[in-house]
Amino acid sequence: MSDVLIVEDDPVLREALAETMNLAGHSYLAAKDGKEALAMLERHSPAIVLSDIRMDKLDGQQLLAEIQRRNPGVPVILMTAHGSVEDAVAAMRHGAVDYLQKPFSAHALTEKINRYIKPLSTEDDQPVAQDPKSQALLSMALRVAQSDVGVMISGESGTGKEVLAHFIHDHSPRKQHPFIAINCAAIPEQMLEATLFGYEKGAFTGAYKSTPGKFEQAQGGTLLLDEVSEMSLSLQAKLLRVLQEKEVERIGANKLIQLDVRVLATSNRKLLDEVKAGRFREDLYYRLNVFPLHWLPLRERVCDIIPLANYLIRRHCQNNQPVIPVLSEEATKALLEYSWPGNARELDNVVQRALVLQTHGVIEVPHLQLPQSLDENASAPTEEIKKSDTKSLQNHEFELILRTLKEHNGNRQQVAAVLGVSERTLRYKLAKMREEGYVI
Repeated sequence: MSDVLIVEDDPVLREALAETMNLAGHSYLAAKDGKEALAMLERHSPAIVLSDIRMDKLDGQQLLAEIQRRNPGVPVILMTAHGSVEDAVAAMRHGAVDYLQKPFSAHALTEKINRYIKPLSTEDDQPVAQDPKSQALLSMALRVAQSDVGVMISGESGTGKEVLAHFIHDHSPRKQHPFIAINCAAIPEQMLEATLFGYEKGAFTGAYKSTPGKFEQAQGGTLLLDEVSEMSLSLQAKLLRVLQEKEVERIGANKLIQLDVRVLATSNRKLLDEVKAGRFREDLYYRLNVFPLHWLPLRERVCDIIPLANYLIRRHCQNNQPVIPVLSEEATKALLEYSWPGNARELDNVVQRALVLQTHGVIEVPHLQLPQSLDENASAPTEEIKKSDTKSLQNHEFELILRTLKEHNGNRQQVAAVLGVSERTLRYKLAKMREEGYVI
C-alpha cells in the first residue's frame, strides 16, 4: 500500500511534492489530474490523498466527492492557491480533513500528512525496505518463502533478522500455523536443550510436569533458531539429528515424535569462521545454510534510515499521542550521518527517547541524544561511512561498549540490555576487546 496519492496538474510542483514525501519516508503515487487519480484508486489503496483544488477535467472538490463515494474513510487534504481559501473551507465542510495554502514549506506538508495518515499496526512486522539493496533482499526472501528449504539469515546485532524470518513465514504456505522463535543466546545452556526438545515429568530436578519443546510447539509451522551460533557443540549434534530424522524425543521419554516443521536460523557471526575455529559443526552449517540471506547493517542501506525512523515514530505514537511528531530537517540530517553501530534496535531506542523529549510535535537534534563520541566520526559524508573499514567500525563498537560499561558501573547485565545484545554476546565482545589490548 502506498502512503500518499498526490494529485497535482503542475508537473514541477508534482515532482517537488513527490520528492518531499520520499524524503519524509512515505511511499507515494502521483496523478496529473482527478481522472487519473480515480483510475489509480481503482488499483491502489493509499492511506491519504493530497490534491490541488483547481484542475482541469476533474477539480479537487469533484475528486473529493468521488473519493467519498468510492473510497469512504480515505482522508483528503486539499492544496489551495492564495485567494481560493473559501473553496478549501467549503471542501472541508464536505469532508476534506484539512487544507494547505500555497506556498507552503516541506515541513508544513509533512506535518499535515503525518497528522492524518493512519498509524501502522504494531502487529505489522514487515521489514521497512526503501533502499534498493533491501528491496532486492525482500524479493529473494519472497521467493524462498514458497519452498521449505532451510534459510540462514546473517547480519549484525539489531539489524532485524527476526523480522525478516517472520516475513518469510508470513509469506509461506505455513503462515496459518505457528511461528515460534527461540533465542539460543538468551537461555542458559543447561536449559536450552529442554526448551528446544521438551521434557517429561521427573526428567530432572524441577521438571514437575511434562512440557512440549519449541519443535513440538512449531508443529506445522516455522521454528526460528535465533543466534544459533551461540549453541554448544554437544547440543549442535542433537539438533543435527533432529533436523536429519525429522523427529524429536523429549528428555526423559522413550517415544519419538514426528515433526513437520520448517527451520530458519540467524547468526550475528560469520558462521564459516566459527566452523573453521571448531566452534560450529560443519555438517550442521550446511544443513541450515541451504539458502543464505544477509541483512545489511543500517549504515549500508542509508535509504532505509528515515523511512524506518518514521515507521517507528508512528508505531510508538499509535496509542498515546493524538498528533504524530515529525523530524526536523536538522534531525533528519543527523540520523542520516550517524553510523548506527546498534542498527535498527539502536534507532528504535533513539526514536523512543526523542518522543519523550519533544514538546511541540517536532523532533530536533537535541531530542535524539546521539552518542557524542560517535557523532564526530558519523558526521563524515555517508559515502565515507560506507567505505570505512571493518577495523574502524569495530573500534566504534568497542568505544560504545566501554562508555556504556562506565555509565552502568560495570554491570554487564544492564549493559547488555542497553546495547540490545545477549549477555553471552557481550562476553564474546569483551573477550575480543581484551585481545585488541583494551583494559576492562
